[in-house]
Amino acid sequence: MSLLLFLQLLLFPLLCSTTTTPNPFDVSYYIDCGGTTDTTDPFNTTWLSDRNYTGGSAAIVSEPLHFLHSQEKTLRFFPLSFGKKNCYTVPLPNGRYYFRTFTVYDNYDGKSHSPSFDASVEGTLVYSWRSPWAESLARDGAYSDLFAYVTDGQADFCFYSIATDPPVIGSLQINQIDPNSYNAASIGQSFILVNYGRLTCGSPQWGPGFTNDTDYFGRSWQSDYSFQSHISSSSALRKIGTNNAISGTNTAPNYFPAKLYQTAVTTDGRVIEYELKVDAKLDYLLWFHFAELDSSVNKEGQRVFDVLVNGNNVNRIDIYKEVGGFAAYTWNYTVKNLSSTVLTVRLVPVVGSPVISGLENYALVPADLSTVPDQVVAMRALKESLRVPDRMGWNGDPCAPTSWDAWEGVTCHLNKDGKSLVISQIDLGTQGLKGGYISDQISLLSNLVSLNLTTNSLGGTLPSGLGQKSLIRLDLSYNQFTGSIPDSLASSNLQLVVLNDNLLEGRVPEELFSIGVHGGAIDLSGNKGLCGGPTLPDCPLFWENGSLSTKGKIAIGLSSLVFFCVLLLVIYMFCIRRGRNDYDFGLPQDLMSLAAKRNKYQRQKSLMLLEMESQHAKGLPSPFTPY
Repeated sequence: MSLLLFLQLLLFPLLCSTTTTPNPFDVSYYIDCGGTTDTTDPFNTTWLSDRNYTGGSAAIVSEPLHFLHSQEKTLRFFPLSFGKKNCYTVPLPNGRYYFRTFTVYDNYDGKSHSPSFDASVEGTLVYSWRSPWAESLARDGAYSDLFAYVTDGQADFCFYSIATDPPVIGSLQINQIDPNSYNAASIGQSFILVNYGRLTCGSPQWGPGFTNDTDYFGRSWQSDYSFQSHISSSSALRKIGTNNAISGTNTAPNYFPAKLYQTAVTTDGRVIEYELKVDAKLDYLLWFHFAELDSSVNKEGQRVFDVLVNGNNVNRIDIYKEVGGFAAYTWNYTVKNLSSTVLTVRLVPVVGSPVISGLENYALVPADLSTVPDQVVAMRALKESLRVPDRMGWNGDPCAPTSWDAWEGVTCHLNKDGKSLVISQIDLGTQGLKGGYISDQISLLSNLVSLNLTTNSLGGTLPSGLGQKSLIRLDLSYNQFTGSIPDSLASSNLQLVVLNDNLLEGRVPEELFSIGVHGGAIDLSGNKGLCGGPTLPDCPLFWENGSLSTKGKIAIGLSSLVFFCVLLLVIYMFCIRRGRNDYDFGLPQDLMSLAAKRNKYQRQKSLMLLEMESQHAKGLPSPFTPY
């Protein structure tokens, strides 16, 4: 899809900025791509130094004095060394947003070769830049804007290199807008609205970045002069304006500014015609803006005209009948099945002269399919855990846009419902991955058929969720994975398991060897710690997977239980015996006194007997011997 024609409509040296008027929606980012410090422009908007990018380098345009403001003088470019896909990834609450970019080349690299690249928002291709750019485009740059939904908590604005050309961007502006704006109820979230012309009639360009005039959404309005056809030019369009207040402006959901309706163009009873360059492959949303600024028109039927789009009469307009005088009136129409690259809009008089205040033209770009959110989470986790280098371009949505290849080494396909994309293969063999591991989040890749990480320097243990039912081929050979083989691999549908030359250990699940029995292939060689298979040593009775086996743990548990019971028995018996001893010798005080007297008497008697025996031995008469 080539949208360069649209970009050539906006070759004006615009200023990317905003107004100080409070916005009804409180989220906005103004990023000075390539800028090193925060700056404030003449309209009091703070531009943030460069941030939220995934790679690339900063540069300065070759002629900085040619540009008025600092955010136009710097840029970020993305050499191929950072991969084919690079992004600005900005965290945002879910909702609808106005995106505006400034793209400039200005021979910043001295090569005099403007680059070719594509750009996408939220995974949908929206701009295609092709070399050589028009001279004015390359020198002055161009602003582009669109409306898109964010549904995953972050906005991805991505760039895709073509050949060796580095994509470039000068600034990025993001403003939250009313989610119901621009017929959202009927259009839904299935389309991105890309601006192919936002015209103010009867006045020069204005709005945020040009003047102090306010637009709550941050929209800029460009003069309609260069879009007037030769018919309008020959009919001498006449500008009209008023300083009167215009009712019905700055209201939800579109918040069209009052200034838009204070000027208009009209004719003296002749046709007003605009020619808008478009891409014939798309449908377009036309948004018309009218206001009756002539006080002499004070009743319906005094100014009536028909609207013709590509020659088809699509509506009859009577502004006063619809809203009265000095009031904003809008009407929109969708153009389908275009067969040319020019879209013509004619206002043909019926009564009086036609009049118009503004005209917007948006391409309805179908939102591309995106990856299932859970799998996006898993892939981002794998990017971090595997330490995937920048050169592989793992940025933005892993599978979108579908017109480009997915992340390098990643293959995607349609989900069963046909409404989203899923990851089917990851092939990062021999990519020099160092120091990483496999994230547990890989279990979220429920459609993964093949995983190849051979010949890298990855480590850590194999996650238990690695063996999801979809996995058929697994090659983790020649790495430094440790620990045991998870049981989940044994319960999978694997037909190829290559785990050789790692640091795995422990008992191999018996079911895993059935892969070879059923015609598959398995290689576990080069893991000195593995045991329990047909070609592996037997596992120790009580040792498994580098630690105690289940049997060993049970044996130790039973032994501990027996020991504990015996210990309790010994303690119990000791306490019983001790209790009995305390009863035998713990006598009352009276009994202790009697026992003491008795013991004293016995000792005296023993002494007397000893003395008598001593006297008898000496031949002395014993007092107890009768004469």
